[in-house]
Amino acid sequence: MDHYLIGIDVGTGSARAGVFESTGRLLAAARQDIALFSEGPDLYEQSSEDIWQAVCASVRRAISKSGIDPSAIAGIGMDATCSLVVVGAEGKSLPVGDPCHPERNIIVWMDHRALGQADRINATGHDVLRYVGNRISPEMETPKLLWLKENRPETFYAAEHFFDLTDFLTWRATDCLERSICTVTCKWTYLGHERRWDESYFRTIGLSELAADNFARIGSHVVDAGTALGSGLTPRAASELGLPVGVPVAAGLIDAHAGGVGTVGWKGETDSGSATTRMAYVFGTSACTMTSTEAPAFVPGVWGPYYSAMVPGLWLNEAGQSAAGAAIDHLLSLHPASAEAARLAEAAGMGLAEWLAARASAMAAGEPDLAILADGLHVVPEFLGNRAPFADPEAKALIAGLSMDRSIDSLVRLYVAGVCGLGCGLRQIVEAQQAKGVTIDTIVVSGGAGRSPIVRQLLADATGLRVAAPATDEPVLLGAAMLGAVASGLHPNLQAAMAGMSAIGDIYTPKGGDVATYHAMRFEGFELLQSTGRRLRELHSRK
Repeated sequence: MDHYLIGIDVGTGSARAGVFESTGRLLAAARQDIALFSEGPDLYEQSSEDIWQAVCASVRRAISKSGIDPSAIAGIGMDATCSLVVVGAEGKSLPVGDPCHPERNIIVWMDHRALGQADRINATGHDVLRYVGNRISPEMETPKLLWLKENRPETFYAAEHFFDLTDFLTWRATDCLERSICTVTCKWTYLGHERRWDESYFRTIGLSELAADNFARIGSHVVDAGTALGSGLTPRAASELGLPVGVPVAAGLIDAHAGGVGTVGWKGETDSGSATTRMAYVFGTSACTMTSTEAPAFVPGVWGPYYSAMVPGLWLNEAGQSAAGAAIDHLLSLHPASAEAARLAEAAGMGLAEWLAARASAMAAGEPDLAILADGLHVVPEFLGNRAPFADPEAKALIAGLSMDRSIDSLVRLYVAGVCGLGCGLRQIVEAQQAKGVTIDTIVVSGGAGRSPIVRQLLADATGLRVAAPATDEPVLLGAAMLGAVASGLHPNLQAAMAGMSAIGDIYTPKGGDVATYHAMRFEGFELLQSTGRRLRELHSRK
């Protein structure tokens, strides 16, 4: 009998499901939009029930499209954004914002309402902060929990469980309260290398209540990603998903980390690289980088090192950009030709960024480097702050070199400058890690915003490293499916699943020579503009 696997990925805007053969080949995928509620520039909320229903709809459609018998599903793996889910008695949703909306029980990963709480936590200098690059982010869960306690105490004290979204989904599927070491280590300050919570940290920052009953509200039992949870799908979840009762469900991963698992473990006949020399760059709404090492590497401004948080037995450093694809979208929306270009792109059956990339390629025909289109135009696309290597959530985007040109060609140049800006930010992250002994020879790019060959080549030239693309079109879903392969016993461990189910596609090599010199100049300009922005903020703070 053939065995099939389901990978489930919940991003910021949709839930997706993919049906895979045990070899890693994708048979079918489906998606369902999820609602995102914004109550201001720093406030973003979602509904766990809305997300669960979207998961069920996408799984049912993916199975229908694949044509397989649901009884042939051997295992399920899940990943999701690192958003905070608040659940009360009997699974009831509790409001994280407006009490009139109890269904909005999720503080989304990119929500920055807890900036003040993060600053106060960082001021303590507690030892656990060494494992988040010495500076905790408001995107992480303990600042958000402290905000809830201080601003919505009725919700904080009524909550029976606080989940990372991935752990909520596996609990909803299995009734199992075990947490993934990925989520709690990367976002909750669990010390994975010691397999413990640090009670003194929670006492110091004002969340001592969470230490009660062996940290029952945030996770008494923590397991490796891929571990089979409970007895598999419960009757209720199986009915909702259209699957048999008892199908094995794996402890999950954060979405970016699933992208890392799905991309960096391939075995090549002529490539001696491995998961410890390849950086995963998951390029979507935001961008996350994952690098794995045998020994811990402490890099200021870079999250980690986290033990076993992505690949069991390896240390993980996690960095990235708080806005990536979203930064490009927002940047383009500021240009007067954006609406006209969007209409032309729609008429061509393309997304705006895809259409601009194609136009940029035509405009740069004959040039050795497409980046020349943005000559004199520089963008620091930090609309949501700098996640790494400065861990500066207050950072803002900057643009230099604008003219009065309102044409579509000017919009194309702005698009290219924005991508170059993301490439420069990626180069900063690479160099910060290399300075601490992290070996990187290849950047493996995945995610919808990184599918363009033009974008991949610009990233290669900006960083001076080769950029590889996975063979599959759905590496994040594949990474989730690999977890199901481990939980079902089709592979003995995650490393074996990574080697057996992934493959590499196109490789983009940096051009070197004059092109490398030009990108070094752009990088110098990027850092100059970035530092100018910091100086301007210092001057503004004197008011």
